[in-house]
Amino acid sequence: MALEHITVLDLTHMLAGPYGTMLLADLGARTIKVEPPGSGEGTRRLLEHDPDYSRDGMGAYFLTLNRNKRSVCIDLKSAAGLAVFKDLVRSVDVVFDNFSVGVTRRLGIDYDTLAAINPRIITCSVTGFGSTGPDTQRPAFDQVVQAMGGGMSITGTPEQGPTRSGIPIGDLGGGLFGALGVLAALAERERTGRGQHVDISMLDAQISLLNYMATMHLMSGIVPAGIGNGHFVHVPYNSYPTQDGHIIVACIGDAFWKRFLECIDLPALRKPEYDSQPGRYAAKAEIDTLVSAELRTRPTAYWLQKLSAARIPCGPVNNFRQALADTQVRARDMVVDVPLKSGATIQMPGNPIKLSTAQAAGFGSPPELGEHTDAVLGALPGYSHDRLAALRDAGAIA
Repeated sequence: MALEHITVLDLTHMLAGPYGTMLLADLGARTIKVEPPGSGEGTRRLLEHDPDYSRDGMGAYFLTLNRNKRSVCIDLKSAAGLAVFKDLVRSVDVVFDNFSVGVTRRLGIDYDTLAAINPRIITCSVTGFGSTGPDTQRPAFDQVVQAMGGGMSITGTPEQGPTRSGIPIGDLGGGLFGALGVLAALAERERTGRGQHVDISMLDAQISLLNYMATMHLMSGIVPAGIGNGHFVHVPYNSYPTQDGHIIVACIGDAFWKRFLECIDLPALRKPEYDSQPGRYAAKAEIDTLVSAELRTRPTAYWLQKLSAARIPCGPVNNFRQALADTQVRARDMVVDVPLKSGATIQMPGNPIKLSTAQAAGFGSPPELGEHTDAVLGALPGYSHDRLAALRDAGAIA
C-alpha cells in the first residue's frame, strides 16, 4: 500500500486528530496509537456500553477512528515513559497530535526536541486556532470553529437562523488537512532528507472551505445570508418535495433550463424572461413554488428516471439507510467490513482515496488498550523481556 513504508506515532484523541491518522492508516501507514495507562484515549470509553452503538466493549467513535491501528500504553508524564517514547521516535516518520497548544512542549515532545533525536521526524499538531496569533490558548470544539469560520451563517435560512453542518465538518476538516499536511511534508523530506512541523488550525480549515464564496465577499463587500438548499446564482437549484420524499434538481445554466422545461412541461414556466439566468433568479420564489407543486404529484423514482434520462443533474435526498445502501456507494467499497477480536464484524465507511496500484486490503481490528505494547517495544534495541517487565512494574508502560 502507498504508505506501508511510513510509521506514525498517533497521540490523538476525540475526533479531529484520530480522523487524520485513520486516513493515513487506511493508506497503509503503520500507525501506533500511544495511549495513557488506565482508561486510554478519551473516546475509548465513549458509548462503550450503549446497546445500539457499541460492540465488544467499544463505542462507534473508537471502532471507526481506530481501525488498522496498534495500541501501546506509555505514561508520557513519567521520566521513564518519556524515555521510551523518545526511543520510539528514533525509528518512526511521523508524530501526530491534537493536544492544546503548548502541551507537547510541556511534555518534552515538541518538534524541536524530537528533531534533535531524529532529524527526519515530521510532527503534526491539529489545534483549534493554530500555534500563532492571539487566540492560540482559546479552547475549541467542532461547532465553535464552524460558527467562527462563517459556514454556519450561510447554512439554513434567515428565518431559521444559523445552522451547523449535520456532519462535524470543523473536526473532520482539521483531521483531513492534517493528513494532507503530513503527506506534503513526507514528499518534501524525499527531496531534503529532513522533517518539519505541520501546524493545522481547525479555524483555518473552515476559512479555506469558504473558498470562492469568501472571494466574492472580499471583492464586493456583500455579506451573504443563509439561503437554505437553494443557490445564490442558479434557478432552479434546490431541494423539492416529491410524493414520497425529496429530490435535488440542479439546473446550472440556460441549456439545462431548456431540458428541464421539456421534462416538467409547465406552461407557466415558459416565459421569455426565464430563458436567461438573470430573469430566472429575479423570479426565484415563483419558479421554486411552481416546481415544488409539480414535483409533489409524483414519487421520487419517477422524477429521477425522467430527469436523469434528460441528463439533468438530480438526486434523491437520502437518509443514512438509503445513502449507505446506494449501489454506487457499494460498488466503490465505501461500506467496508471490519473484523473484531471476538470474530464478529461491523460495517463502517470505507476510504474515498482509490489508488490504481494499491492492492485491495482488508481492515484491521481496532486495538484493545495496550494490546501491542510488548510487540512494538520489544522490537526496539535493548528492550528485553526483563526490561519491559521492569517498565511495567514502574508504571511507565502498560
